[in-house]
Amino acid sequence: MTAGDRPLDAAWPLVFGCWVVAGASTLGALFLSEVMELPPCVLCWYQRIFMFPLVILLPLGLFPFDPRIVRYALPLAVGGWLVAAFHLLLIAGIIPESMKPCTQGVPCADVQIQWLGFVTIPLLSFVAFSTICALLIGARLRISR
Repeated sequence: MTAGDRPLDAAWPLVFGCWVVAGASTLGALFLSEVMELPPCVLCWYQRIFMFPLVILLPLGLFPFDPRIVRYALPLAVGGWLVAAFHLLLIAGIIPESMKPCTQGVPCADVQIQWLGFVTIPLLSFVAFSTICALLIGARLRISR
């Protein structure tokens, strides 16, 4: 192993962690909609649009490791994070009803599941995207050393 390979070796587990989080999030979303039969709202669909490709994209950059995977995955993670943050603000009542994108179907401001009194589906999505963004930024920093 050369000294030039060490930053890549240090970044691989972080990108792998992103893949694990994205995979768990995807399986969780499919479980909620297909098994528990909870219909997703419009904002949930947008978050899925950002999350689902990560499950396919990340392993393509892992085997063999390609440091450019961060460049491709981070915009998806940031986009999903922004939608999840908007969704959380909508549920909290900070964003006015006039800006609500869900005019038909399942209302985006409704809380379908609430565990422990505060854990909602949009919060889980926000945490997943935050984790993926943090891991990808960490990988990027390790690669650039």
